[in-house]
Amino acid sequence: MNSLLIGELSPEQPSFEPTKNKELTEEFRELQATVERMGLMKANPVFFLLYLLHILLLDVIAWLTLWLFGTSFLPFLLCAVLLSTVQAQAGWLQHDFGHLSVFSTSTWNHLLHHFVIGHLKGAPASWWNHLHFQHHAKPNCFRKDPDINMHPFFFALGKILSVELGKQKKKYMPYNHQHRYFFLIGPPALLPLYFQWYIFYFVIQRKKWVDLAWMISFYVRIFLTYVPLLGLKGFLGLFFMVRFLESNWFVWVTQMNHIPMHIDYDRNVDWVSTQLQATCNVHKSAFNDWFSGHLNFQIEHHLFPTMPRHNYHKVAPLVQSLCAKHGVEYQSKPLFSAFADIVHSLRESGQLWLDAYLHQ
Repeated sequence: MNSLLIGELSPEQPSFEPTKNKELTEEFRELQATVERMGLMKANPVFFLLYLLHILLLDVIAWLTLWLFGTSFLPFLLCAVLLSTVQAQAGWLQHDFGHLSVFSTSTWNHLLHHFVIGHLKGAPASWWNHLHFQHHAKPNCFRKDPDINMHPFFFALGKILSVELGKQKKKYMPYNHQHRYFFLIGPPALLPLYFQWYIFYFVIQRKKWVDLAWMISFYVRIFLTYVPLLGLKGFLGLFFMVRFLESNWFVWVTQMNHIPMHIDYDRNVDWVSTQLQATCNVHKSAFNDWFSGHLNFQIEHHLFPTMPRHNYHKVAPLVQSLCAKHGVEYQSKPLFSAFADIVHSLRESGQLWLDAYLHQ
């Protein structure tokens, strides 16, 4: 596997980085070499095979629940919970293939990426690649990380950007209440009200016909398996309930590692520091690993984006030592503390915006 390249995001960026921590960067390169020698960049195929099988098994159990027990409220609800679990876990698995973390050749990674995100989830691989690669290049950098594009039209994010927004007297939303309306337009709405529709615009506008074919295969499959049991109205109710549940799962997990962290413009900081200041971890446990798709090891994932996830815990002590040596904070917290920190950070940045808006 090729070495990880650390460089500039685009040609207009200066080749000289005045804030580069040269010693940190050099020692990280040494850590990369150590990781390679330890074999931590090699995937365990059994892990990913079992992971895929557990997703497929849950998918079958969801259908059998309705077929065996009928379509009354409790079987319907259990089926929805199982299918939302399938969708969430398939989301974590497609993330592995999208990062080329499973196979040694990109061809097989790309093929399985299309299968999981397209056929199992109904989303386009090209859309995910387009957004996610930008995120990894400059996490939490405004106008370069699409994951924080909700600033400023929906939320005021980060201390610096929120104060700037207030000083400019801009008020697209009542940001001082964003820690409250987050529960309405954040977790429950992102997938069913936005992603679900935008992905079709994306593939058609960009003529991604292969992606569209994979997506259609997903809709044909679920239509043929669930409409005979539920009818069209029941099927649509199930589908959007699943998207609603999946959306809550997805948003809480993906935002817990980044939203509470440093958010700013790209200040041309070295790559390693950029990753570290924008990410935090959640404590390891069997449940946390499964629930988050090992994205509870977000620091290690950002430093080694092609590393198979089952090796994150092995490299974590080495990363902690590197951070401690250079005085860089390595944050790891309990799962529910991480969830709460999303809300706390939104409340703080909303108040900073209000103070600047009224008094500066």
